[in-house]
Amino acid sequence: MSELAIQTEQLTRTFGDFTAVDRITFDVKQGEIFGFLGANGAGKTTAMKMLTGLLTPSSGTAKVSGMDVYKEAEGIKRNIGYMSQKFSLYDDLTPEENIEFYGGVYGLRGQELKQKTEELIRSVGLEKFRKKLVRSLPLGWKQKLAFSISIIHNPGIVFLDEPTGGVDPVTRRQFWERIYEVSNQGITVFVTTHYMDEAEYCDRVSIMVDGRIDAMDSPDELKRTFNASSIEEVFIQLARSAERGEG
Repeated sequence: MSELAIQTEQLTRTFGDFTAVDRITFDVKQGEIFGFLGANGAGKTTAMKMLTGLLTPSSGTAKVSGMDVYKEAEGIKRNIGYMSQKFSLYDDLTPEENIEFYGGVYGLRGQELKQKTEELIRSVGLEKFRKKLVRSLPLGWKQKLAFSISIIHNPGIVFLDEPTGGVDPVTRRQFWERIYEVSNQGITVFVTTHYMDEAEYCDRVSIMVDGRIDAMDSPDELKRTFNASSIEEVFIQLARSAERGEG
């Protein structure tokens, strides 16, 4: 049996009388590409914040890379990769400077950091742009750079929050090819996306509605269960039952 990268049991987060995440239970295997879907307001961002050590749960349990989200939040932050939906690198630094800065944040030093910087510049194809300011790069290049930096320290898990928002279909496909490469190296990929065609690329998908996980399985099994031709159809069927508005 594969080692589990993420384990949750009845994980809950409330804000006053509002239950943002309502007793969710799921596991993610090491090396799996796990799609975490839900409409705006469904609770997926709150759930991700708990799993990345940024928000303490109200109740329930969760472990990420074997570390308890209550007691070892700082350890979790050091041992995961994270890429936010808003471009998270510094526009007024070059790609090289961004790599060196974030590599240092992740604990890389000296020769190791220098070697990783060169490897990353080559793998992303940024040799010609290494000394240019990041703000001058096309969005697709920025996203590829941000993703590569998020895994520069070889984490066991990388969390990707809407990683392909705003990029063209060709760049999205290239981004997903890189995700497959990373998964094949044994890194677990936990990804949220609004593009339902991307959900089809995942090993398994969960769909949140009103703070709960209302469906979870492989894309093919979900389509069979809901008699749907696509994950988008499955999503629409479930979203119709949502009581919350967006936000």
